[in-house]
Amino acid sequence: MDLSFTAHEIAFRDEVRAFFEDNLDPAVRVKLMATRHVSKDEQVSWQRVLNRKGWGVPHWPVEYGGTGWSAAKQYIFLEELQKHPAPPPLPFGVNMVGPVIYTFGNDAQKKHYLPRIANMDDWWCQGFSEPGAGSDLASLKTTAKRKGDVYIVNGQKTWTTLAQHADWIFCLCRTDPDVRKQSGISFLLIDMASKGVTVRPIQMIDGGAEINEVFFDDVLVPAENLVGEENKGWDYAKFLLGHERVNIARVGISKARIRRIRELAGNVISGGKPLIEDPQFRQKLAAIEIELKALELTQMRVVAAEGKHGKGKPDPASSILKIKGSEIQQTLTELLLEVTGPFAMPFLPEADGTNDETDWASPIAPTYFNYRKVSIYGGSNEIQRNIIAKAVLGL
Repeated sequence: MDLSFTAHEIAFRDEVRAFFEDNLDPAVRVKLMATRHVSKDEQVSWQRVLNRKGWGVPHWPVEYGGTGWSAAKQYIFLEELQKHPAPPPLPFGVNMVGPVIYTFGNDAQKKHYLPRIANMDDWWCQGFSEPGAGSDLASLKTTAKRKGDVYIVNGQKTWTTLAQHADWIFCLCRTDPDVRKQSGISFLLIDMASKGVTVRPIQMIDGGAEINEVFFDDVLVPAENLVGEENKGWDYAKFLLGHERVNIARVGISKARIRRIRELAGNVISGGKPLIEDPQFRQKLAAIEIELKALELTQMRVVAAEGKHGKGKPDPASSILKIKGSEIQQTLTELLLEVTGPFAMPFLPEADGTNDETDWASPIAPTYFNYRKVSIYGGSNEIQRNIIAKAVLGL
């Protein structure tokens, strides 16, 4: 594979970099560099900046607002977005439910939801995991019983990221309890303002509430909110999770984090000299850079092969991206913690990482603990190894 970019692609990369530099609020960039979360308003504002440029949903088909970019341009855009860094589009809308709707939804659903997702008029969240149905997602128990022109939904979802902001949730619900568990699931779109929907925050180790429990008590959902066919939701979920795993690789974010580690390690003194000059530390950093380069090459192969596996069938090699991407992200947070040393001990929620000599260290320990989750969500790495064994290696 020729991995060099053409002159046209290099010019495109420069255009993307210039656009980010000219249009992203510098305060947002500082937040992201310091591993802070952006606010809802900052996320929405940036998505609308991208959408006005025509870059809000770059990987979607052109007829639904996409750019028509080549795989190489899409890769360049994503990498530059992550390296700058700038807030990525909210994945639940742009990378998950959006592709499900334009691939399997009807014309009315496409016309209504897709423009709103692109402009972030609606904030979406994902209703998949349940107590007792995480990695074994097909064991879910939330039910949707058809009664006339509505479904009556009862059950509970958990670990629902950013549900406190959400206008809509896409849910897997059991619509036929009498068949094989994967065969009786449907994919529903549910208005979070519906009577009977309750959101309860789950406090995390950093004091925030990034994740939530969502309860459904006799929630009435119009039957027109069913995506695709009834009892075919498991197929749509596999399609969605394939897209999610590609994005979990986050090569650009890991490159930006390596840059941050080098910067900080050049300033932190250990044993009378900058930590970056310590041979053992340099060996650790070099090893993870090599793994990141291998991951980058694998991601480029997956991106280049997109669409070759048939409609609704993402490359099973995306599971490799999920495993290695999450492992690399976790290792980099470990290196950041090593750089920070005892300065990571106090956590000051009000600190923004830019003020005094130790303020920069405040977000690093919470980020380390938060990133323990990345090997679990999007399908645990143990499950991904089973997928690779069956779908890639044929074992």
